[in-house]
Amino acid sequence: MKKVSGARFQVLGIGVLAACVLLSGQVAKDANERYQTPEGRAAIARGLSSPERDAQQKPRELVAAMGIKPGMVVADVGTGTGYMLPFLSEAVGSGGRVLGEDIFPDFLADARARAMEHKLGNVDFVLGTETDPSLPEDGVNEVLALDTYHHWNYPEKMLAALHRELRDSGRLVLVEFHKGAHGLPPNHIRLDEADVIKEIEANHFRLVSKHEHTKDQYMAVFEKN
Repeated sequence: MKKVSGARFQVLGIGVLAACVLLSGQVAKDANERYQTPEGRAAIARGLSSPERDAQQKPRELVAAMGIKPGMVVADVGTGTGYMLPFLSEAVGSGGRVLGEDIFPDFLADARARAMEHKLGNVDFVLGTETDPSLPEDGVNEVLALDTYHHWNYPEKMLAALHRELRDSGRLVLVEFHKGAHGLPPNHIRLDEADVIKEIEANHFRLVSKHEHTKDQYMAVFEKN
């Protein structure tokens, strides 16, 4: 049998590890395919801004369930075209702040236009990355991830960043589609509800409540461990 030198074995080991990291990182390839071009994002934006979305998304019920108090700092991670910004802005009041975050500048431009249209004076915008929403460290009371968790390519890194950016009593509010939800492609949602909770709890969060939000979605609220 041909022997493999120690140095050669180390190189092989590093190569295998690097391949595993790459494979484990890009977990949302199917869900993110349409987001890779400006044309694809423009088509998505039309749906995100649809006036019919209120009946499907129940934004006021969502905000009420979040328990937002006036004066809070609330981040909308993956804000897209800013659909939730008027509802969150109203909830935090003039003494609070809303941070609309996204990784796509064209989405943020749409969100800014929405904020101007609604005269939202307590909303700021943040350009994040795939691994960090770039929110103020220890500066956020609640983070809303509405229909976005299944788009995170690097959930462990995102959760680590959010853990730093949430205050000690801060909460992560997840609204997510059930795996196999009506109208979604088969591989669009990578994890079912139970596995999403396991993944988040494995990254220093604790589930504090969960309920059905719509017939296709659930809402799960987590606190920092």
